[in-house]
Amino acid sequence: MKKIGLLAIVGLGVWLTACQNMLEEVPMDFVSRNNYYRNAADAQGALNGAYSSVGKEFYGIDNFILSELHSDLVLGRGSQAPISNMDQLLDQQNIGRTANHWFRLYQSINRANAVLANVPSINDISESARTRILAESHFLRALAYFELVRGWGAVPIKTAESTDLSDLESPRRPENEVYDLIIADAEAAEIGLLPTVGQETGQASQSAAKMLLAHVYLTIGDWEAAAAKAEEVITNGQYKLVAVQEPDDFYDIFASNTSSEDIMSVHHSDISQSEITNFLHMGNNLPYNYSSTGFFAWLPNAKSMIGEEWDDDDLRKPFNLYTEIQNAAGQWVPLPTTTPVLFKKFITDNSGLRTYSVPIYRYAETLLFYAEAACRAENGPSALALERLNMIRRRAYGYNPDVASPVDYPSGMQEEDFIDTIMQERAYEFLIERRRWWDLKRIGKAKEAFAAIGKTLIDERLLYPIPENEINNNPAIGQENQNPGY
Repeated sequence: MKKIGLLAIVGLGVWLTACQNMLEEVPMDFVSRNNYYRNAADAQGALNGAYSSVGKEFYGIDNFILSELHSDLVLGRGSQAPISNMDQLLDQQNIGRTANHWFRLYQSINRANAVLANVPSINDISESARTRILAESHFLRALAYFELVRGWGAVPIKTAESTDLSDLESPRRPENEVYDLIIADAEAAEIGLLPTVGQETGQASQSAAKMLLAHVYLTIGDWEAAAAKAEEVITNGQYKLVAVQEPDDFYDIFASNTSSEDIMSVHHSDISQSEITNFLHMGNNLPYNYSSTGFFAWLPNAKSMIGEEWDDDDLRKPFNLYTEIQNAAGQWVPLPTTTPVLFKKFITDNSGLRTYSVPIYRYAETLLFYAEAACRAENGPSALALERLNMIRRRAYGYNPDVASPVDYPSGMQEEDFIDTIMQERAYEFLIERRRWWDLKRIGKAKEAFAAIGKTLIDERLLYPIPENEINNNPAIGQENQNPGY
C-alpha cells in the first residue's frame, strides 16, 4: 500500500500526455510512448503537459503560500498561521503543503524528461520545432530543480523518465551537483529557445533562460556570470519598465495578460483562474475583490519594513496595501480593526474573474540582478550599478526611470550598504511575488531579518522536510536522510 502514492506520480504524466491526443484513432487503452510520440503535434502536446505543472500561480498555490509566509513581511492567518511561527517546526497540515509542492515539481521534471527522451526519435517534425521543444523542456527541468534545491537542499536527481516502480530508487545528491544540472539545462535551453515570444510570455524564451541563469549564479555566488547574463537581457532591447505616475498604474503589470517588462509569467484564463486573490482579500472587498470568496489569509506584517518605515511617497506602498473598501453605497469605509491593512497587488476584474498573469521574471528584476551582481563582482557599486538601482527607485516615486531625480540614491555607498539597499528595494518591488524569503536565505540574513521584527528563526526552518511518501517509497532515502528536525 505504501507505493500507491508514487505509482500515481509515475502514471499521471503518461496519462495526461496521452490525453493530449484524445481524438486520435489509436484506442486510449493502448496509448504508449511507442505510438504516442509520432509527430510534431504529439511532441508539442507532451511539452504542454510539462508546462501545465508550472501553472496555476507558479507550481500551484502551495508554493505561493510557503514562499510568502516564510517571509518577514507577511503573516499567515487560519491554517496558514503556523507557517509564520519561525521558531517552531511546521505542523502536519503545512508539512503536507511542502509534500504537495515536492510532488508537483517532480511531476514537472518527469514530464520534461519524457519529452527529452522521446522527441529526438520523432521523424515527422521539423528540426526547428524539435530544437525549440527540447530547449523548452530543458528550461522547465532547470526551473523545477531550482525550486527543489532551494527548498530542500540535496535532492534526488532524475534525468530519465520514470515509468514504473523500478525507477523510484534515487538518493539525495549534493547541492552542487543539482546546481550543475540546472546550469547545464539552462544553457542548453538558452541556445535553442526562441529569441522572442511576443505576447505569449507563458512560453520560455532566450531571455527567460538568461534570467534563470542570472538568478542561479546570484544564488551560488558567481557574481560575474550573474551580471553578464542580466546585462544580455538589458541590452537586447526587448523590455522596458512600465511607466508609473500614480499607484494604480502598476496594474498595467499586475492586472493584465502581459506588459513591456514581462519576460515570463504564468498566464491564467476564465477556465484556469488564479487563486492568489482568495488569500489576499475578504469576499466582496470592492473594488479589489468582486468575488464572494476571500480568506484574507496573508496579512501585512506592520512590524516589518512594509509598516510605518515604508515611505508614504513611494507609490508602491498605496499600490500594494489598502485600508479602505467601498460599501454597497459606493462610500469608502475602513477595514475591520482586526485586519486594518490588506494586500492588493492582485485583484479580480469587475466580474470577479482572476485572469491576471503572475510574474516569473520581469524586467525590473533584471536591473536589480545586475546592480547586485556587479556590486559583488567589483567589491562596491559602479556608476552603472547605481544607475540601474535608481531606475527602480525613480519609477517607484513616479519619475522617469531614465532621468536623474530628487529621490536618487547617492553615490559613495560601500558594498554592504549598497546590497542592503538593493534588498530593501527588492522587498518593496517584489512584495507578494515569492522573492523575499529566498533573498534572505541566499544572502545569509534570514535570522537577522526576523530578529529585527522581534522573532526567532530556528535552523530547522531553513529547509522543507522530505515528504514521508518519498522516504517510504524511495529505497535510497531513509529517515536518517531527512532534513533536520523532521
